[in-house]
Amino acid sequence: MMSGLRHPARALALAIVLGAWVSASALAAGKPAHRAAPAQSSPAPAAVSEQFVDGIAAIVDKEVITLAQVDAKTVQVRRQMEQQHIPVPEASILRRQVLQQMINATLQDHEARRVGIRVSDAQVDRAVQAIAQRNRITLEQLQREIANSGMGWDDYRADLRSQIQDDILRQRFVEDRITISDSDIDAFLSMHADQPMDVSSVAAPAPEPEPEPAPAPVGPELVELAQILIEVPDYAADSVVQEKRQQAEAILRKLRTGADFAGMAAAASNGPQALEGGNMGIRPLRDWPDLFVQAIANTPPGGISGIVQSGRGFHILKVLRRGYAQRPAPRSAQAAPAQPAQPPAAAVARGPAGPMMVTQTHARHILIKTSKVVDDAKARATLESLRTRIAHGESFAELAKRYSEDASAPQGGDLGWLNPGETVPAFEQAMNALQDGQVSEPVQSPFGWHLIQVEGRQTKNMEQEFRRMQARRELMERRIGPAYEDWLDQLRSQAYIDNRLEKAAGGGAR
Repeated sequence: MMSGLRHPARALALAIVLGAWVSASALAAGKPAHRAAPAQSSPAPAAVSEQFVDGIAAIVDKEVITLAQVDAKTVQVRRQMEQQHIPVPEASILRRQVLQQMINATLQDHEARRVGIRVSDAQVDRAVQAIAQRNRITLEQLQREIANSGMGWDDYRADLRSQIQDDILRQRFVEDRITISDSDIDAFLSMHADQPMDVSSVAAPAPEPEPEPAPAPVGPELVELAQILIEVPDYAADSVVQEKRQQAEAILRKLRTGADFAGMAAAASNGPQALEGGNMGIRPLRDWPDLFVQAIANTPPGGISGIVQSGRGFHILKVLRRGYAQRPAPRSAQAAPAQPAQPPAAAVARGPAGPMMVTQTHARHILIKTSKVVDDAKARATLESLRTRIAHGESFAELAKRYSEDASAPQGGDLGWLNPGETVPAFEQAMNALQDGQVSEPVQSPFGWHLIQVEGRQTKNMEQEFRRMQARRELMERRIGPAYEDWLDQLRSQAYIDNRLEKAAGGGAR
């Protein structure tokens, strides 16, 4: 079974916009990918000290990150922080934070090159179009918003390309390795037995006519969180753990006496979102880790949690916003003929008593992964050759056993009965376009290149199965963040990193 295809697709950080909750200008100042800018793109704003006479800020494996690159990116990050009204830490701290994110980005770039992940211009174009459509603006308006943010259009596209690449890496190396057992799902459903099943898509709050009073909110509660993370090294001595706790307690005291949370995050947090004021984004409350949900249970918007200890260290959380995904129609509108609502991806038809009739697809596939040796062109050519052999009478299943690089290969590439929304979008779109028995052209997904064959389709009442699918998705969302951080830790532990700014500040470097 190819577990990776079955994971819910993760949207790009810059492409997610929840209606009225996020403005186009906020999107234009979106999360920077912190890739190293060309050294000549901006003059270094600070003088280089004698200990950096070679102009090197860090070495990651064999790749050099120069001081000029760090200073150029620091100028960009400072400008974005100012536009987002995030207090900018002192120059030396900001510089070190920027360099740390550039090191992480460089490690991910190396990993992408190692496995042959390349993001095409066409993929970036599609992402740009999706962002414009979700913000209900034209491409020209989006370009103006980006220009107004102080970011060049080429830089914006480069950051998007980096985010697409990192999204593919997460899907391939993080989501695909998270195991959610049937017992995990059973326990989750038992804990949430009193909650109604949510089959609605997340939508923006609809404008309500005056003078109709606002109806009670319904749907999943959405929460936007920021964090300050004081990281504790693995296997740290008790004295180190206590030192880190005291550091977190000192930060919490400052916050409770009026210090700005975003500014403290930018200056002190070890989290990947530090330079965005610690903002971790918006998601349904139940999709946050249980530790976080418990810590903010009674915290209003603008409120700050106490110290939360996890396997990574000590967290301080701030609730930036909380609200609901949708509202019911006003009473005056309920008498009018209702417009048909867009059904969720998994539901084709739902009867009044609750049955959810779903069209399932029985499919097989052959997967060829890209690597340094096998690039996109070679993978596609291999599948085109296999497709020709299938057209001349060879068995799809037998070729899958011999050539597919997926865990389903021993079963002839058989993926079983697939529900809508259960595979990544590129795979599902190609599969849905096929007739029974038909074989697709080569299809690219985050996992490589596929040939897909549809064996048949059936309609089934999936109400109970959908509850389990939803539980699996929510458990996945809770585990992705920690798993992604663990994966980054593995990359760091396997790489040679000489962080000279950190050494100069007395923090040492591995």
